[in-house]
Amino acid sequence: MVDTVIVENETVPTSAISWPAVLAGAFVTGAFSLLLLALGSGIGFSAFNPWSPRTIDSLRGATFAGIFFAATAMIASALGGYITGRLRRLWNGAVHPNEVVFRDTAHGLVTWAVATVATAAVLGSASTNLLGGALKEGARSLAETQAPAGAYPDLTDRVFQYDRAKAPPAGAATPFGRPFEFDRGTADRLVVLAASRPLTPEEHQNLASIIASRTGLAAADADTRASAIENDARAAADTARRIAMRLSFWTVAAMLLGAFAASLAAWEGGVLRDGRLRR
Repeated sequence: MVDTVIVENETVPTSAISWPAVLAGAFVTGAFSLLLLALGSGIGFSAFNPWSPRTIDSLRGATFAGIFFAATAMIASALGGYITGRLRRLWNGAVHPNEVVFRDTAHGLVTWAVATVATAAVLGSASTNLLGGALKEGARSLAETQAPAGAYPDLTDRVFQYDRAKAPPAGAATPFGRPFEFDRGTADRLVVLAASRPLTPEEHQNLASIIASRTGLAAADADTRASAIENDARAAADTARRIAMRLSFWTVAAMLLGAFAASLAAWEGGVLRDGRLRR
């Protein structure tokens, strides 16, 4: 009597995600993003002439940059997602069609995520190196000059602009025994304070006194210039805040659009890869 043993073939488990296809799509996304950003930089340099009287507003420039950044994210992410969908492995027929759609879109989303994190890591490392070099160079220059510029050097320069209708005041280099570096540092701090909050009457009077003593302007004219510099400092700070706000919003929009484009393109690539017909 012979015993018969029936051995069932076990199905070897396979991963639902195809990492080689994801990495290939992520590399394509990153490379094409760099290509489009380089193209955008070239277009910007060729379209805007810094010596032209017709200059573009900073806020409009931030909007244009945000729109181009969003378009770049969509195009590069869609290309990378499509590559991932076409290169991912074929699953067996036991996978439900709805599961296939989910896996395709998930492949595109993961491709976008890998490309985004890798790009952020590379740019972050480069920014850290550049910042470290800039800090070292800045420290060396500061040690040599001992006269650092403030956050708004153009406004501080206006503090010491001579009245062209008069000759420079006698002894303007060291009025009241104060060195120029002392007044320059004080003016820098006052301008920065004016950009963040209204100056107190004492601070405003201090700024006006520096203007009067260094330029020879009358007290009333020095007070008017001090008020104008304070208003311009607040306007410059507000413009910088609005530019940062717009760029932040456009960055979020670009990331969301890139994720959607990558997922949709990966699904489309999977449809063509499997030869599935859409109803």
